[in-house]
Amino acid sequence: MGWVSMWIGMIQLLWLVGVVSGIGANWGTQASHPLPHGTVVRLLRENRFQKVKLFDADSSTLRALSKTGIEVMVGIPNDMLKSLAGSMKAAEKWVAKNVSQHISTNNVNIRYVAVGNEPFLETYNGTFLPTTFPALQNIQSALIKAGLGSVVKVTIPLNADVYESSTGLPSGGDFRANIRDLVIAIVKFLSDNGAPFTVNIYPFISLYIDSNFPVEYAFFDGNSSPISDGGATYYNMFDANHDTLVWALQKNGYGNLPIIIGEIGWPTDGDRNANLEYARRFNQGFMSHIAGGKGTPMRPGPIDAYLFSLIDEDAKSIDPGNFERHWGIFTFDGLPKYQLNLGTTNSGSLIPARSVHYLDRKWCVMKPSASLDDPQVAPSMSYACGLADCTSLGYGTSCGVLDARGNISYAFNSYYQRQDQIESACKFPNLSMITNKDPSFGSCRFETMIQPYFAGVDSQRPLGLVVGVLILLLTIL
Repeated sequence: MGWVSMWIGMIQLLWLVGVVSGIGANWGTQASHPLPHGTVVRLLRENRFQKVKLFDADSSTLRALSKTGIEVMVGIPNDMLKSLAGSMKAAEKWVAKNVSQHISTNNVNIRYVAVGNEPFLETYNGTFLPTTFPALQNIQSALIKAGLGSVVKVTIPLNADVYESSTGLPSGGDFRANIRDLVIAIVKFLSDNGAPFTVNIYPFISLYIDSNFPVEYAFFDGNSSPISDGGATYYNMFDANHDTLVWALQKNGYGNLPIIIGEIGWPTDGDRNANLEYARRFNQGFMSHIAGGKGTPMRPGPIDAYLFSLIDEDAKSIDPGNFERHWGIFTFDGLPKYQLNLGTTNSGSLIPARSVHYLDRKWCVMKPSASLDDPQVAPSMSYACGLADCTSLGYGTSCGVLDARGNISYAFNSYYQRQDQIESACKFPNLSMITNKDPSFGSCRFETMIQPYFAGVDSQRPLGLVVGVLILLLTIL
């Protein structure tokens, strides 16, 4: 066990000297056809991401991060908070399985445990208010018992709606009145344990929910009218939002508590303001903004941040909006969406995923002979979109250029690809056909799906081979 002690000691030293460098990325996995874990880790490494934030503690994902040196924040989903809050034994078991084992056995550089994900969102109507803090306390106690209390830090990624300003200026910042006492108690606990406050900041959401929001203020170009707050001047929403939190912490006696930006980014589709140009402009602006280590008016110095997100997730809930499936700086198959210089590669550009295997180049489209007046059109399209992803259709989206027949073809193909191109998935009654001619048009990409990935195998297997193996097994049994 001597090498384990050396490993832990090295991490403690790095923590003490405050070594935090490079940009991080959120790696979400709510996808119908995820890339193999090894492919994603290679993508992270080749683009020199030094930190990654996960939303769970999937064992296969963590094993793929073994010996990479990438700093990892593992996540505890909100639906686990109740059990961890109510049982110290459950917390100890969780830490042993999802943290201790991966550090000692797999050499994974786990540095944080994210307890919940935006659990105090107002849309949750208080569901997680009673369990989040007790779960945080139990996980911290479990880490201490495991000898990891000074190595792995707990935190709670919170949405920026946990604080507000009574004046509309950063200096008016304080925690939301209905949860203020709870948040202050959590802040004290984080401070006592040397842990950071993690916040997710989204200027895009402000623009999405408020048509009167000044668009230029969301970006970092300095084109908006500045806002003066005492001796500070704010040229963008990020700095103002961030410093509203700083003021809230300072007013309550914790002005020096470290802050991590757990999520920040801009989606590329699903809304008229979610497009490639705005996303590139925002993310490049943010990277340039933090590159010099200047910080914000109230908190000078380097900013610790994780871009949201690494890859598109076509199975995410679209309750917040159709844009939810399009936050990635890479497409679902690991292709860069736009020019983005993270300051980490020699080329100054994103490096695509390698060795990605696709299904055949064929698509399901509406037959030329089919009529738009066919009564089966509406239910067929509804069925396809309900089981696939049609969030790129509509006004202002990447496929907003399509006509009615194009929209129907897009829906049919989305379902066909989601079903791994099985022939029966392109059998919409008298409406559909399979074609080898790419129907992509303008900015609208008709996808061909990547080959299915089976977790634990870390490779993509041709569907025909998998089906053949299953048939053989059924025959033998």
